[in-house]
Amino acid sequence: MSALGHAGQLLSSAAALAFLVGLSSRAVAAEPVDIELVLAVDVSLSMSPDELEIQRRGYAAALTHDDVLQAIADGVHGKIAVTYVEWAGTTWQHVIVPWTVIANRADAERVVEQLSARPPNSARRTSISGVLEFSSDLFAESGFQGIKRVIDVSGDGPNNQGAPVNITRDELVKQGITINGLPLMTRSGFTSVYDVNDLDRYYTDCVIGGPGAFMIPVNDWTQFPEAIRRKLVLELAGPDSPQWAADEAAHPPVVLAQDRPVTDCQIGEKMWRDRSWMFDSR
Repeated sequence: MSALGHAGQLLSSAAALAFLVGLSSRAVAAEPVDIELVLAVDVSLSMSPDELEIQRRGYAAALTHDDVLQAIADGVHGKIAVTYVEWAGTTWQHVIVPWTVIANRADAERVVEQLSARPPNSARRTSISGVLEFSSDLFAESGFQGIKRVIDVSGDGPNNQGAPVNITRDELVKQGITINGLPLMTRSGFTSVYDVNDLDRYYTDCVIGGPGAFMIPVNDWTQFPEAIRRKLVLELAGPDSPQWAADEAAHPPVVLAQDRPVTDCQIGEKMWRDRSWMFDSR
């Protein structure tokens, strides 16, 4: 080999080494936080414009609530990373707030500003499995290293598009991701043949999963802001914390994930298939 060729080989090797070192440095540089939290919010057409605004305002109020800020401050690192995603069908997921650190009230208020920047949009169908897959990808590119990784899913109906939700849930749980739920059992939006009884049971059996997974049902929109606040505090504190015990004493019990589901996790898909001629847009 000529001296020129040898030099070129050395330069190529050096460049490859530098690239690998760069990748390693970025991996090591991931910022530590107590939790990486995806707030995944249903905006399917079964939700009225007023209900979409109630959701936005509820999350905004919860993120700036003293109890939530105190729970963040009490963490090992005293900070969390949050992203806010609105979702509907399999290909409709919009990041409204990209990954952002919240360590104090000023941080939380910056998130609220982004939530309030433009009104929410709606889209057809309901794919819980789609937003779970999307959220899994968000963790891969977050730039943070959380002690916990949690997807917080709120929605008013069962999965009716995309992969089976329980199978997708199980795949994410194997990755160490926890999925918590906020089933909206309000039935005050647009009427739909796709409403299911016991949506809370569906979420318990088919949607939530992972270490300490739980769900809090919302039976009336007036309950929504408080339900979000409770949920965030419990996610940050964990089931072994004094906050969890105090919450259980003051409020109806939180429902934990079950080992033996009894709900038909394909009910949404079956209802859509059997009644698709009605062209309902949920």
